[in-house]
Amino acid sequence: QVQLVESGGGLVQAGGSLRLSCAASGRTFSTRTMGWFRQAPGKEREFVAAISRSGASTSYVDSVKGRFTISRDNAKNTMYLQMNSLKPDDTAVYYCAAEPALRGISLSAADYVYWGQGTQVTVSS
Repeated sequence: QVQLVESGGGLVQAGGSLRLSCAASGRTFSTRTMGWFRQAPGKEREFVAAISRSGASTSYVDSVKGRFTISRDNAKNTMYLQMNSLKPDDTAVYYCAAEPALRGISLSAADYVYWGQGTQVTVSS
């Protein structure tokens, strides 16, 4: 069992920055591909970014490329999402998620088996 806890959300003006963190319990963090998803009111959950077990490979949705950076520190069992140049359209609840051990990067929420409770990000115009 893996527990994931997000932090770092908040209210920021357009053009500002936030850094989200996802702390994982247990000893299997380094064996799992990790991802960030978001869900805005009235919309489906959307893939944002994912990172491979070692951190060497990453993937982003087109709308955040060049603005968001996903990273991880396996020694600290923590994943991060640095969000710069934030836009009102980035407003959503952001969730971190973990795949089953030893899987490759997936963009589909259905492939992730553990989820955090979410952290709210609100970007004002």
